[in-house]
Amino acid sequence: MTRGRIPYPKIIEVIVPGITLAGNPLNDPAERRIPVYLPPSFDGKKRFPVIYLLAGFASTGAAFMNYSFGRQSVPEMAEFLIAEGKMQETIIIMPDCMTRYGGSQYVDSVATGMYETYLVDEVVPFIDRTLPTLAAREHRAVAGKSSGGFGALRMAMKHPDKFSAVACHSGDMGFELCYKPNFPAAAKILEQYGGDIAGFLTSYENAQKKPQKEFALLDLIAMAAAYSPDPEKGAPENMRLPFNPHTCEPVSKVWNEWLTFDPVEMIEREEYREALRSLKLLFLDCGTLDEYNLQFGHRIFSAKASRYAITHRYEEFMDSHSNTSYRYGVSLPALSMVIAE
Repeated sequence: MTRGRIPYPKIIEVIVPGITLAGNPLNDPAERRIPVYLPPSFDGKKRFPVIYLLAGFASTGAAFMNYSFGRQSVPEMAEFLIAEGKMQETIIIMPDCMTRYGGSQYVDSVATGMYETYLVDEVVPFIDRTLPTLAAREHRAVAGKSSGGFGALRMAMKHPDKFSAVACHSGDMGFELCYKPNFPAAAKILEQYGGDIAGFLTSYENAQKKPQKEFALLDLIAMAAAYSPDPEKGAPENMRLPFNPHTCEPVSKVWNEWLTFDPVEMIEREEYREALRSLKLLFLDCGTLDEYNLQFGHRIFSAKASRYAITHRYEEFMDSHSNTSYRYGVSLPALSMVIAE
């Protein structure tokens, strides 16, 4: 069946055992089902380059296939771009790195699990064993939006032996600007629960309709679990908040731990600059009206990249943070071109 001239995209599901995630602190499932987009000429023999596409916070790879009236899903977009000759045929892997807290930030944490290791050392080799990929760094890219963009950029900086191209759409960076403004809102919500993180999470999880006004606290809890875990506490309080819940004052020691994950701070380390210089493509973009102030973090990162002679492409577009998946129509063709070579 077709929609206009473009056939439905080929989608399969692979099941990754999740050995790396076994026994994770939150008792989240170790075995994960991962959607995979297969290009039109896929026949099980011909080999293709691969793009790993990382979902944003509170989302998984399955979300990339969601139907929305008037808007293409990512597989539909790829199918259309390939048919139009604007994108090289590429396998797209859409991992599931969800946690009880809403996301893992794609990092290794004693509070959530070893999600960075899971992706790099388990998912990538599993895909190369299972599917006919061009199993080399030169033919592998990583991309994502928001938390997924943060994860993609950080993966490229930390694992240049695995990825040769990256696209970061509105990725978390400039933590002073994107996270700190949410401290007061999160503190007010937590106060309503008597400062009890476990009580808040139980209430949130049990709610048939998740209260949108409480999302700010959930988001910061997830970030704290990723950036400042507390191995001495059991879930679900196994993290240290970067602010005093009563006064909302930043806790310097904890906040400094968070900053070690901030791409605008990471780029100050030569090893990460060298990793970025080694890329075939470093693509970043952000909406000029981003509600989380991420446009400023991206401008800072881009300015530093230019100062350090790191070749990159940075674009801003007139939009906010939400519903910007159409930007994959820019990055996916660009990534496919460089990893097809």
